[in-house]
Amino acid sequence: MSGQIDTGLEHEAYNKPSMPTSIRKQFKIDWHGMHGANYWARILHNGMAISTKRWADLLAVELFAFLHNSQRHNDDEDYQHGKRAAKYACSLNTVYFDLTATRMNALCKAIKHHIGGKVHDQATIHTCWDADRLDPGRVSIKPGTKFLSVEAVKHIEEAYSWSRELRYAEVVAT
Repeated sequence: MSGQIDTGLEHEAYNKPSMPTSIRKQFKIDWHGMHGANYWARILHNGMAISTKRWADLLAVELFAFLHNSQRHNDDEDYQHGKRAAKYACSLNTVYFDLTATRMNALCKAIKHHIGGKVHDQATIHTCWDADRLDPGRVSIKPGTKFLSVEAVKHIEEAYSWSRELRYAEVVAT
């Protein structure tokens, strides 16, 4: 074996253009707000930067970026949004993407539990959490190292700077 995992990206059907459109149609909070599209782009960027170093499932990490906050009812305390988002992700499997049961389980676990202060030994799940944890700069908090992987810690400065710059641009644009 070459040391790589089969991410499925080469042969897996994934309807990239349609899925975000579908998510946006049912999205309940501000699309350009704190947990909207710009935030998802930063989570995707963070996740892709870490994924290849941890042998994580690239597609699951990408889907996590789009789906983990897709079921928020507000930008504040909404402790059930992860559970709702995991259920929503399951409803999209075989419609916009087609993950095996094992990969879907990892994605749903990452989505459902992303707000807890936990670490995980499964690379894909922890990479998803790292990607999210690298973005508290949007609320003027610098990421801490306590729950981040070694690979993610290397991205703290870049992620913080980028989230602060983009958050400022969002505020100025509104």
